[in-house]
Amino acid sequence: MPELRKDPIIGRWVIIASERAKRPLDFVSEPRKASEGFCPFCPGNEDKTPEEVLAYRPADTSENTAGWWVRVVPNKFPALVREGGLDRAGDGMYDRMNGIGAHEVIIESPSHNQTLTDYSLRQVQEILWCYRDRIMELKKDPNLRYIMIFKNYGWEAGASLDHPHSQVIALPIIPKRVKEEIDGAQDYFKFRERCVFCDMVRQEMADQKRVVLENEDFLAFCPYASRFPFETWILPKKHTTHYMDIQKKEL
Repeated sequence: MPELRKDPIIGRWVIIASERAKRPLDFVSEPRKASEGFCPFCPGNEDKTPEEVLAYRPADTSENTAGWWVRVVPNKFPALVREGGLDRAGDGMYDRMNGIGAHEVIIESPSHNQTLTDYSLRQVQEILWCYRDRIMELKKDPNLRYIMIFKNYGWEAGASLDHPHSQVIALPIIPKRVKEEIDGAQDYFKFRERCVFCDMVRQEMADQKRVVLENEDFLAFCPYASRFPFETWILPKKHTTHYMDIQKKEL
């Protein structure tokens, strides 16, 4: 069972998941060619993964068989698990709880060697819609308080398999940095009676100094106080709160 442990100094929760050490590595000492080795995410190997929780596939194909174009399975080596109770407890001066949550893999394409830049626009749209579907489903669990989609690209970033995939992780706590962002936005609203993100979009559109790309619905820009090189935010131009409310036209 993974554990969530709280840092008593800054109040940050961390996940201790020793089972993650057993996951496969395509890269042991030096990078290999992407086409080498067995891949559990490739079509035909559906029985080598946990059973799918969602798949976009033709209606005449069966679950856990080939034919899909986007497929979601539980992570075989999860950082958090669905079963059990939180069992919050003290450990001397420390606080801990069971690592209850969700950890899933979104297999983005049947093609092993494609990357995000190779996909058709339709395939990208399908992946983004899949993110929405999983958020909508996981949101039903009353134990879960925060859902995050993330993607590691390449072994240097922590991807243990070449096949293009994203991950979704659902937590029983709100991460410290996210809470700080929510609190900061609330403080801004109390002081100015305006949304900080709407103000940010308006100023960046007016300044045109940090804009990366803009269309009818969204603005992509490098934030004024970037934390690292190439940091980019994508914000909707209209005031909205949840990614799961996104419309197909916006995708």
